[in-house]
Amino acid sequence: MMRSSLPLLALVVTACASTGGHPGAPSAGSPFWAERPVGAVHSLMPSPTTVVYGGYDPTATPALRVASGDEVNVGAVSTCGARLLQPGLDSGTIEPAYRAIVAAARDSTLRRGPGGHILTGPIHVDGAEPGDVLEVRIRTVDIDLPFACNSFGPRSGFLPEDFPGASRSRIVPLDRQRMIGHFSDSLGIEIPLRPFFGSMGVAPPMAQGRINSAPPGMHAGNLDNRELVAGTILYIPVHVRGALLLVGDGHAAQGDGEVDITALETALRGRLQLIVRKDMHLTWPRGETATHWIAMGTDTSLTTAAKIAVREAITLLHDVKGMTREDAYMLVSTGCDVHITQLVDGTMGVHVMIPKRLFTR
Repeated sequence: MMRSSLPLLALVVTACASTGGHPGAPSAGSPFWAERPVGAVHSLMPSPTTVVYGGYDPTATPALRVASGDEVNVGAVSTCGARLLQPGLDSGTIEPAYRAIVAAARDSTLRRGPGGHILTGPIHVDGAEPGDVLEVRIRTVDIDLPFACNSFGPRSGFLPEDFPGASRSRIVPLDRQRMIGHFSDSLGIEIPLRPFFGSMGVAPPMAQGRINSAPPGMHAGNLDNRELVAGTILYIPVHVRGALLLVGDGHAAQGDGEVDITALETALRGRLQLIVRKDMHLTWPRGETATHWIAMGTDTSLTTAAKIAVREAITLLHDVKGMTREDAYMLVSTGCDVHITQLVDGTMGVHVMIPKRLFTR
């Protein structure tokens, strides 16, 4: 597939002397995307008729149709409901939407599987065709519950052999004013909150049919990339007409790796602007923040995932900055950081953080 030689976006240039960055580099708190007028503003909240349960499906019926440039206020239920509905645990705080969705799946009025994520959508974006790119501008992400949960089981996580037969769940109160999670009051452990949607993806190619919601891939999906917070962009290659974007798996916070298989899982609401890019042609998703470009790769082999991500970083530097492959390879080695995104979703993820401050002009 052809790749774009065009820059991702025109940057809003901001002086960074106060933060110690290079003059002309974008600061972490400044807007960096070229503003595009917003069309209509839509709302899409989770319900039995507005979610897909457990899969990314190229034949799913759209829950919403929007034009390129429109904004969507979208909600996502928490995966905590699956833990709190267990016998002996307080279920009084579970969102009504989650209860309704689970009841519909139990009554077979909502198809379930093969994965376990409840994803809001699909959102059909008019004009999106296979070979295009869907630019998802993540304008806001807000936590919708005063708590989050973290859990692991005997057959999940990165170290199941170290915890044979063990299952643990923890409810973590969230202070949304201070933006911290009270992991342990007795030990004085507070986790800074950086909410993001763990899963944002489009439908896979028609030939693949409905795929499991857990493993990320070229369709993006369950990337669990903690960098995709409010104020960033996710670029996703489109595989079917309309793209069919799904959003879910709300995280109040997560560490790189997500090693026990869950983050601080909670319900979120976000505001996304969706733009069809005819001038970009990608094989793998990319991200962009005010301070970094992000190249990504996934595979069942961590080594292969890392090779994909590094190759994508080289290609990104060629596309965006016009660098030769040789120079880009050396810059990735000397000025960029290779991170493990997650280790637990069936296919593992790696992303490369490319600092914009490296480029002083």
